[in-house]
Amino acid sequence: MGKVYAGTSGWAYATWKPSFYPAKLPSAKFLGHYASRLNSVEVNYTFRRFPSEKLLRGWIEATPGGFQFAVKANQKITHILRLRYAADATRGFLGSLEPLRSAGKLGPVLFQLPPNLKFDLPMLKDFLAGLPRDIRAAFEFRNESWFNDAAYEALREANAALCQAESENLETPHVSTANFSYLRLRNETYSPKALREITARVKELAQQGDVFTYFKHEETPEGALYATGLLEAAGN
Repeated sequence: MGKVYAGTSGWAYATWKPSFYPAKLPSAKFLGHYASRLNSVEVNYTFRRFPSEKLLRGWIEATPGGFQFAVKANQKITHILRLRYAADATRGFLGSLEPLRSAGKLGPVLFQLPPNLKFDLPMLKDFLAGLPRDIRAAFEFRNESWFNDAAYEALREANAALCQAESENLETPHVSTANFSYLRLRNETYSPKALREITARVKELAQQGDVFTYFKHEETPEGALYATGLLEAAGN
């Protein structure tokens, strides 16, 4: 039985007051409060720049043991090199995450590919072969050409997760390829019925391993509240 992790893609939103953050809570204490209610967050900051050790130490100190930071891979890897000849860039990026890994707080690394990057099996296999096996890697394909059995099998061989994403533009097939699951739920709102269906799906996936679920971060606190409800419904 795996553990259910839930959160949003970010936490630094003063507009979440007072529904999620207390009205008088200073922004420097947002992460600590977030981590008192949710057990994981997806970090988009790392897509633009490598995190400093000082920054990561601050995150580590602000969160309790077991809290997990899922980290979006840097754009140099996914959008500039587009996974080709990216071994050095990937090694450097993963090295920058060492403080999180040493603290036991590094969740999956999300490789989000650009929408115009089409299916390329040799390229995918070559990139997967270069990843350390102790890193939980998830891949968000945003071109439908990737949704095929050959891609799924390549991910399974590397124990890499197909990121199951949904938005107004594209919905990923519900296919499991690793001993953990990664869900990105990007719709603006979810009905009570939809949230019940998500909870049932997450509970089912947890039978196979850990499940990481992230709702869309917005200027309003709905995503954080959805995640809180998911953890409560899942028994966390």
